[in-house]
Amino acid sequence: MHLWNAGIFLFSTSTILQAFAEYAPETLAGVRGAHSAAETDLGFTRLAAEPWSKLEDISIDYAVMERAPNLSVMPYSGAWSDLGDWQAIWREREANQHGVVTSGPSTALDCKNTLLQATNEDQQLVAIGLEDVIAVAMPDAVLVAHKDRTQDVKTAVAELKLKGAAQAETLPRDYRPWGWYESIALGPRFQVKRIVVNPGAALSLQSHNHRSEHWVVVEGTAKVTIDDEVQTITENQSVYIPLGAVHRMENPGKLTLTLIEVQTGSYFGEDDIIRYDDVYARGQGAKG
Repeated sequence: MHLWNAGIFLFSTSTILQAFAEYAPETLAGVRGAHSAAETDLGFTRLAAEPWSKLEDISIDYAVMERAPNLSVMPYSGAWSDLGDWQAIWREREANQHGVVTSGPSTALDCKNTLLQATNEDQQLVAIGLEDVIAVAMPDAVLVAHKDRTQDVKTAVAELKLKGAAQAETLPRDYRPWGWYESIALGPRFQVKRIVVNPGAALSLQSHNHRSEHWVVVEGTAKVTIDDEVQTITENQSVYIPLGAVHRMENPGKLTLTLIEVQTGSYFGEDDIIRYDDVYARGQGAKG
């Protein structure tokens, strides 16, 4: 008989708070500080970043559970996998007669015991003669690893963070209350984005200190505010937003609005947003 910690815990609020106060008081104080300074964003509570960033990078297992004396273990007799790494994904998926699992636009030629996972419909993942390999292709990064080394992905992420690689911190598609956007080209003095706005949704009224923007509508209708001027543009029409102009984009229609945004300037970070009004009650910062 073996005991395995599946990371599923049941406790009362008072009991876990008491345990943190006894075994991880600094963590408890930091979390309380982040919660007390939290902001409401739509249906979400966004914890304050500064006190949260100072917390020790430690799991509840190490911080409390391995030190608390009042634990009980409940038996579970069914099958279990926490899908904790890519090998677990390979093991749980249906493989062909050669032990090959494919997902998305991927093709395996003369491979054995291999997982191929492609997430971009516009990108083909092709493997030839691989054995015991995990290959995961995403729009912004590709992972290739021996099937027995998939637990080392966290080491690779840490290395990417040291290099300042954006892929270690952010996903290529960024979702917002109004829809989503993705960067499709980036240079020293320009960035090109695809922006999708849901029907009836609106971006915040905002301005930028470091970039101007050019919007080209490719699908749907956009209601655009630039300073004191309001105009409606449709497919194959465009509008220019000068640096510093107060502007807003809305989708007044019943269909999805898709546009291409070309930014030019010296800085393209999402924190270059001065927000004046927002229908989603968001404050300042990189929230679109």
